[in-house]
Amino acid sequence: EVQLVESGGGLVQPGGSLRLSCAASGFTFGTYDMSWIRQAPGKGPEWVSFISSGGGSTAYKDSVKGRFTISRDNAKNTLYLQMNSLQPEDTAMYYCAKRPTGTRITSVPSQDYWGQGTQVTVSS
Repeated sequence: EVQLVESGGGLVQPGGSLRLSCAASGFTFGTYDMSWIRQAPGKGPEWVSFISSGGGSTAYKDSVKGRFTISRDNAKNTLYLQMNSLQPEDTAMYYCAKRPTGTRITSVPSQDYWGQGTQVTVSS
């Protein structure tokens, strides 16, 4: 059974930092590209970041570029998202997701490919 379990979210003040983790199991993690997806209250999901299966290629949504860093540790079956200089507009549920073969790296995968999410709230 494929499982993706996000953690590390919480309440942080503007300008603060959080590191999200995604523990993967039930599949060969190191052979799959992964993405981070987020969904703000009342909004649709949006793609945030991508990392290739081996970690050698990454991509970011323009609004987070330079502030967020995606990484992975395939030996630990774990995906990370380091988030710095957080702003209120970053408030959302954050999900890690497998990237389905043949899809664009900037696309939002079906929710079938997401974990359960972790809440990030940026507020004073």
